[in-house]
Amino acid sequence: MASPFLGDLINLLAALLLLIAFAMLAQRRVLSLINLFAWQGLILAASTAVMAYSSHQHHLYYSALLTVLLKVLFLPWLLHRLIRQLNVKWDVETLINIPTTMLTGLGLVVFAFNLATPISQLATTVAKSTLGIALASVLLSFLMMITRRKAIPQVIGFLAMENGLFLAATSATYGMPMVVELGIALDVLVGAVILGIFFFQIREAFDSLDLKHMEQLREK
Repeated sequence: MASPFLGDLINLLAALLLLIAFAMLAQRRVLSLINLFAWQGLILAASTAVMAYSSHQHHLYYSALLTVLLKVLFLPWLLHRLIRQLNVKWDVETLINIPTTMLTGLGLVVFAFNLATPISQLATTVAKSTLGIALASVLLSFLMMITRRKAIPQVIGFLAMENGLFLAATSATYGMPMVVELGIALDVLVGAVILGIFFFQIREAFDSLDLKHMEQLREK
C-alpha cells in the first residue's frame, strides 16, 4: 500500500516543480524569480528524499541534503547578496511577451511528454512517469534563458535547467553515482562564483546588466 502512495507523492512533487518552472517563465520580478528557484530546489530535495525512502537507495538522501544546502540555502543567498551589492531593482525584461512565451512553453511540454514516453517505458524506477516532467522542466528553463535580456535571470534559468536534469537522472536511474553528483555540485558552485564576478564586470563596463551591451565589444 505504501508504494503506490509514495509513487503518487513523487508525481505530485514533480508536478509542483513543473508548475514552478512555468511560474519562473512568467515571472517579471528578479527577487521573486530567485525565491521561486529556492522553492524549486526544496521540492526537488523532497522528491529525492521520498524516492530514496521508497527505493532504499540511501545515496539519494545525501543528494537531497546536498540539494538543500546548495540550491535552497547557498545559491539563493548568494544571488540575493549580489542583487543588494549591485543595487538591482528592475523588472525582468523579456525578448517576447509573456503570453507568447507561455504558449511556447505549453508546446514544449507537449513535445517533452511525447519524447519521454517511449524512454520512460524502458525505465524500472518508481518515478519513471516523472521523466516527461523532468524533460519539460529542462526545456522551460532553456526557454527562460533565451527569452531574458538580463544576465541574472539567464543564470537562474541555467541553474533551474540543472534541477530538471537532476530530476531526469533520478527518474530514469535512481540518480547518478555520488562522485558524479559531488562533481556537478562543485561545478555549479564554481560557476555561480564566476558568474557573480561576471556580473560586476558587466556593471563596471556598461553600468547595466543588460546583455545587449555585449554586442558593443569588438576584437582589436
